[in-house]
Amino acid sequence: MLTKRFFNYIYEVFFSFLLVVHWLFKFITSLFYKFFDRIIILSFIVFVCFSSLFSLQVVEKNADPEEVLLSFLRRKVGLTGTKYGCGGGGCGACTVMVSTYDRNQRTVVHYTVIACLQPIVTLHGAAVVTVEGIGSTKTKLHPVQERIAKAHGSQCGFCTPGMVMSMYTLLRNKPQPTMEDIREALGGNLCRCTGYRPIIDGFKTFCESEVGVEQTCYSPDSPLNSYLHTLITELFPMDCFLPLDPSQDLIFPPELMIMEKKVSGDALYFQGERVNLVAPFKLSHLLELKAEHPSAPLIVGNTTIGTDTDFNSLTVGAACSLSTLQKEVEKVVVETEEEKTRGYRALLQTLRCLAGKQIRNMAVGSLFDKQEAENICNVVFLCLSSDGMRSIPLDEKLFADFGKTVLRPEEVLLSIDIPYTKPFVAAYRQAQRREFAFSFLNAGMKVAIKEGTDVVESLSIYYGGVGPTLVKPKLTCQQLVSRSWGEDLLSEGCRLLKEDVDVSPSIHGGRAEFRKTLAISFFFKFYMQVVLEMRERVGKLRIMSTALKPFKNEVPQGQQSFQLVSEAQPSADLVGRPSMHQSAFQQATGEAKYYDDLPLVQGELFIFMVTSTRAHAKIINIDPSEALKMPGMVTFVSAGDVPGANCRLWFNNPEELFAEEEVVCVGQIIGAVVAESREQARRAAKEVHVTYHDLQPVFFTIEDAIRHESYFEPKRKVERGDVDEALKTAEHILEDEIYMGGQEHFYMETQGVIAVPKGEHEEMDLFVATQHAAFTQELVGMALGVDSNKITCHVKRLGGGFGGKVMKIASLSAITAVAAHKTGRAVRCCLERGDDMLITSGRHPFLGKYKVGYNNDGTIVAADITYYSNGGSTLDESAFIMDKAVLHMDNGYKIPNLRGRGVVCKTYLPSYTAFRGFGGPQGLMVMESVLHEVAVRCGLPAEKVRDINMYREEQSYTHHKQPFNPTDMVRCWDECLERANYQDRLRAVQLFNSSNRWKKRGISAVPQKFGVGFSKGFCNQGAALVNIYKDGSVLVTHGGTEMGQGINTKAIQIASRVLKVPVSSIFTKETCTGNVPNAAPSAASFGTDAVGMAVKDACEKLMRRLQPLMEKNPQNTWKGPPTDVDWEKGEGQAYYYFTFGACCSEVEIDCLTGDHKCTAAVVHLHNIRTDIVMDVGKSINPALDIGQVEGGFVQGVGLYTIEELQFSPDGVLMTRGPSQYKVPALCDVPAELNVHLLEFGSLTPEDPPVFFGSTIFFAIKAAIAAARTERGLGDAFPLSSPATAEKIRMACQDEFTKMASPPTDGAMAPWCLDV
Repeated sequence: MLTKRFFNYIYEVFFSFLLVVHWLFKFITSLFYKFFDRIIILSFIVFVCFSSLFSLQVVEKNADPEEVLLSFLRRKVGLTGTKYGCGGGGCGACTVMVSTYDRNQRTVVHYTVIACLQPIVTLHGAAVVTVEGIGSTKTKLHPVQERIAKAHGSQCGFCTPGMVMSMYTLLRNKPQPTMEDIREALGGNLCRCTGYRPIIDGFKTFCESEVGVEQTCYSPDSPLNSYLHTLITELFPMDCFLPLDPSQDLIFPPELMIMEKKVSGDALYFQGERVNLVAPFKLSHLLELKAEHPSAPLIVGNTTIGTDTDFNSLTVGAACSLSTLQKEVEKVVVETEEEKTRGYRALLQTLRCLAGKQIRNMAVGSLFDKQEAENICNVVFLCLSSDGMRSIPLDEKLFADFGKTVLRPEEVLLSIDIPYTKPFVAAYRQAQRREFAFSFLNAGMKVAIKEGTDVVESLSIYYGGVGPTLVKPKLTCQQLVSRSWGEDLLSEGCRLLKEDVDVSPSIHGGRAEFRKTLAISFFFKFYMQVVLEMRERVGKLRIMSTALKPFKNEVPQGQQSFQLVSEAQPSADLVGRPSMHQSAFQQATGEAKYYDDLPLVQGELFIFMVTSTRAHAKIINIDPSEALKMPGMVTFVSAGDVPGANCRLWFNNPEELFAEEEVVCVGQIIGAVVAESREQARRAAKEVHVTYHDLQPVFFTIEDAIRHESYFEPKRKVERGDVDEALKTAEHILEDEIYMGGQEHFYMETQGVIAVPKGEHEEMDLFVATQHAAFTQELVGMALGVDSNKITCHVKRLGGGFGGKVMKIASLSAITAVAAHKTGRAVRCCLERGDDMLITSGRHPFLGKYKVGYNNDGTIVAADITYYSNGGSTLDESAFIMDKAVLHMDNGYKIPNLRGRGVVCKTYLPSYTAFRGFGGPQGLMVMESVLHEVAVRCGLPAEKVRDINMYREEQSYTHHKQPFNPTDMVRCWDECLERANYQDRLRAVQLFNSSNRWKKRGISAVPQKFGVGFSKGFCNQGAALVNIYKDGSVLVTHGGTEMGQGINTKAIQIASRVLKVPVSSIFTKETCTGNVPNAAPSAASFGTDAVGMAVKDACEKLMRRLQPLMEKNPQNTWKGPPTDVDWEKGEGQAYYYFTFGACCSEVEIDCLTGDHKCTAAVVHLHNIRTDIVMDVGKSINPALDIGQVEGGFVQGVGLYTIEELQFSPDGVLMTRGPSQYKVPALCDVPAELNVHLLEFGSLTPEDPPVFFGSTIFFAIKAAIAAARTERGLGDAFPLSSPATAEKIRMACQDEFTKMASPPTDGAMAPWCLDV
């Protein structure tokens, strides 16, 4: 029988114009106004939304051209499974499937779109499928939802609906996809938690033949074999999945196809509050409109022309999406002889890297903007106006200025003709990521060689990214014609390009020297590619083919292993077994609720922050008068409206909620507007005018703070031995420094809160995204001037936190509560991504300066290290983060004479705050840099120097005199090296480097000793409340916050074991300050330890009450040792315990572009191949722990290689969204990522793996050293973190970098600062 869903699709709809929209939609809001004032006819739109329980026919009678699908779904339809992640199409969290009937092809077309960019007016007659529409826990899960959940591919769950919809749409179009299909489908979806591997593991089960990783073999005498029989590698069963049955998929409403025959051909008119839009059905009407309103932007090209292929070219209608173009070009490449499709293959190379699949499905023409334009195929634009038709070639003349073409205002683009190309053609690009990122520089090159010779007949070179428009180096192209394609031409070409390509030092985006180097390097690559194809003609030429092979993006694979539980353990006891995240199914179906998913409260208002635009200034006046006149505006709140204390107090360090007299950074909150809707509040905030008087000094960098002696107190110092005396006796002295940049949290869910006044006794409920509900409660009470017992904070779950939702969210909550108090109505705050990044800041930049004494054998006898961090304008948590850095400076090395100083610099930037690792990654990085540089100068392998300096004694003491046993750390190290097959791979790397000039590899391994918990002992406490009901069910509530780490799931497993009831009988509700008061923050990798033991203790008490006859140990309580550090003496028990691990990673770099690829990695945290071996002790849930290890490692990959925060010379954060700030995507994960958990204690895997990303950094540095050594340069060189493509390329110094060196005379303001 047909399912019930099959009968829910009877609707009348009208299908009109093309559904592809240019992704620059947001620009129309300022341009469209006033263009169509005379139009008074309004059209309504009709489309269909699917839910698992019903199909909803949406009739929007007054469709606003400015409203996008995301806000419409969430606020008007109530489908909140589709998430807001960035608002710019850069994360994929809002992915949905759109289905339309293509009357030309006579078929239904399914494709993904980004809901935050899709105007609803473009959906007239379409079927929209959200994550709620394909399955639910109330009816039946779709296999995609089931498999991502069971494969542990959902942690915080915020990105999961987008992942599900990308995969679901792929299966609708291709029920048996390949791994490459999956990789492409997910390329536009970001995940900040999982590291992507478990998502791929779940989805690859749909492939006809799954691709795995070859199992690692060990020799019979390997020490690993002593316990390998106790390991298991299956994290989820593969034999119990729901089958994929395409016949049960949602059908396209048949009425849409019927109505298609009744198309009237009438235009549609939409009138919004500020923007009017006309959707002409006929081309003639469009031309009339453009003639009448030439300045009106055309946001959708509706020419009804698809693609057409003749014997000489491919003609593409202007309205075709980039995905359609890609599909047609791929078809032509397959069906046409190879020689004729060189240009098409080059075009495909660019198309596949451009944006994500969802954007390519939506965007038209984006390939031909100034950044990505490469006329390597003699592309011709066919334009049409009321005056007639004309052809325009795609060349340097097409672009008049940045973002402007020579098309006349009244013209429209009709089609694009892409002819076949027989000459040698190539395209190149280099970006921050290989995919889903704008390029720093791209190039298209084409050369025609006279038949039977090696003489150049014609040459065309085009660059995008070296100026405001497309650039053709005309002199170079002219001078090289009629010359033989040989090494003399190469030398002359490079010389000419040096003069012909002028990259201004002030170019938008900076990196002028890097861009010019790439321009010359790309020409060299093209030269070698042509040589390779002409070998028979010029075989005598030296060919370096490795310079030509681009890195291939691969789907991450790997092994995971963990300890088996005892055979005697009951099957119902899930402790130690891989168990699915408690909310995984709800997260995969969109049913899981985050704070902004909660329904509107009656009378709810929205608040939008007004922030400082000056870094250091006195506030002269704040004028909200113009804002208060705007529609929907309710009130303006500022310091004078705070009934209590206008400050956030944190360990006696105050920070203003609202700036009153002076601002100390760009982004500091001055006030806030409160309006009836988000859009109205956003618009009104721009109309609040603040008058400033600039103050001095103003500085932003650590170096400037040192010059100004601008520091926060306290300064820290720890020392053991006599450092000064030992430095005198050391055989060698090394003085150096390393800079490590900051990092944005980029949690998928932005910060926010809903404040709801209760109406009596000054009570207020807050539904808030916080890791520290008790602190938020306390601060809100202080701001309102009421006791904490009247403030209740509710936290169901977070869409990621990583330490960033502890401090700043408390201030935002207090401000929102003040607005709710003033208006007497509920107020919702939801930061937009750009404001979130501006206001909340991230991980601290660090500068480590060191003086080290060492001997010829690599033994370090003394080290004097000073850590400087950029704390920003207020102290926040900077002091505690510096504590952690200094306390971790020894890592796993016994340096007998060691001195560490920690100084937090005060600058005029937004205050930096806690981030996963809490200073550990920075402190450890400096020490590992010391070990690496000592190894280089001693001419020894780095792992040997690390090995000989490690702690070895069973009773060892840290530099702050805390005792510990390093046995497990040494075992992790040894097993990591063996599992990674380190020595054999090191020899293979050396052999590869000796055989390849332009590609180099590096391999690196590091150990880790990481202290777990807070150095402030009172923070290391957990609280839980366990209720048993009459029906036998159990409710567990605790003070921890669920943010993807699985704390609720583990709490249930613990309660199940102690109470001896199945997990199905146990439930966890929200974190609530009314149930569990005064809880510590969920941070420092201590949440599960503290909460888990609290749950255990509560359950044991209940068991004693319920089973008085059970034998019990009256002393069976849990209390950890006190933790504290006496900073006067520089000693103390800083942490409850240490967790250990080791990681080994191998990379390959392209010396000509700076691109790199992680070939393999092994991470060991007190377990065993990025190879990662980690010690997690008796894992409560191996699946969740492995997920934390992988996710932390990939976040570390971003920290040390990709993620770059850029501040302007005026202190303005420029990287304020996924378009500018890149976190690791699927293409950035190592091709092979192996994680092995070892059982040595009871340890945590959450924070430590971040540091293992440094193995990628040091492997890159080793690869660069190999390149430099080959060129006769020193292998000791500076490299700051992150090791971006720019830094890699410029460190691989060669003749091309010398050609791009800037003039030394004259000072030019830098594009951005290393703060």
